[in-house]
Amino acid sequence: MKEENSTSSWKIPLYKIYTDDEDLNLITKIVKRGTNWAIGPEIEEFENEIKNYLGMDYCAVLNSGTSALHSTLISNNLKSGDEIIVPSFTFISTVNAVKFVDAKPVFSDIEDETLGLDPEKLSDSISKSTKAIIPVDIGGLSCKINEIKQVAQENNLLIIEDAAEALGSSINDKKVGSLSDVSIFSFCGNKVLTTGEGGAVVTNDKDVHKKIKLIRSHGRLDAGDYFNDPSFSNYISLGYNWRMSSITATLGISQIKKLDKIIKKRQNNANEISSRLSKCEKIKVPTPPDGFDHIFQMYNIVLPNKEIRNSLHEYLSEKRIFSKVYFKPVHLYPFYQNLYHENIPKLPKTMQIYDQILTLPLYPNMTSEEKEYLTSNVLEFFENN
Repeated sequence: MKEENSTSSWKIPLYKIYTDDEDLNLITKIVKRGTNWAIGPEIEEFENEIKNYLGMDYCAVLNSGTSALHSTLISNNLKSGDEIIVPSFTFISTVNAVKFVDAKPVFSDIEDETLGLDPEKLSDSISKSTKAIIPVDIGGLSCKINEIKQVAQENNLLIIEDAAEALGSSINDKKVGSLSDVSIFSFCGNKVLTTGEGGAVVTNDKDVHKKIKLIRSHGRLDAGDYFNDPSFSNYISLGYNWRMSSITATLGISQIKKLDKIIKKRQNNANEISSRLSKCEKIKVPTPPDGFDHIFQMYNIVLPNKEIRNSLHEYLSEKRIFSKVYFKPVHLYPFYQNLYHENIPKLPKTMQIYDQILTLPLYPNMTSEEKEYLTSNVLEFFENN
């Protein structure tokens, strides 16, 4: 089994991509084909693999998770004057996408079991202008989507689930991505299923799916392969160049066929790391609620306070172990500070988690030596402090 070589100075990087000869063989086949690198049959094949894996009616793949979210907002006619509820504890693209369509992000607080939106606090954020909720699944664990859905249904709101980090996770055996009106995924380099860059939208709404396919390809209504069709094209709406390449889709096809195997490896490594770190009472290891299946796209621990977290972060860096704080809340960045000034609601749980969380390395082919080096150094830090 081959892995991506690291050229960094880290003894243990934050992640490594899981790959094998099948990935290389399929990519080589497409390269040698010498045609259809942009709009090949692999696009639809990858889409079919995803929708069948999730049990959904429609899937459209795009060049990134951000494009997937942006196109989803456009296809649902979200626009200026609309309010969309989002967490601040997320990657910035979740919130930026709302601004892309000139809608207003309304920040709501999270809860500490899943680190997703707190269903009990959503009502405080709903106004007459609220049109949608974008819940986020953090690090491979679903948010409390069923409770969030109940709030949305009571208020006639659309749910667009940002499941960028959670393809393969589930609640009571129902796959994340199959429980919302629309869900988006990312295949960026650090995801469990990765194509380097890429994204997907899944839905049971035929009209939304058709609009996204137009949006991703210049608003062009394609009857066939644009690059092999000598007739004039028909452009019927405004669109962007957000297509996924055939080579990227080929990687996705190869990766999704071993997705469950990759997830099991991650889960086994996470359980082993947790069994060691849980011996220290100052470390809260990731523990999903009953019925929630965690795929550990990230391995997040929660520490007693910011000072301890920062000290451990620095200590691990000295030991050449990569750790990182995921995420700095979006409302703390200068653009949103300037946009909202003092009008952002208090987000106490968001700020508490931000001060305490630390993401540690985890990847499928993590060796026994790497797991030992990681856990022994974390425990050593607490023994010496």
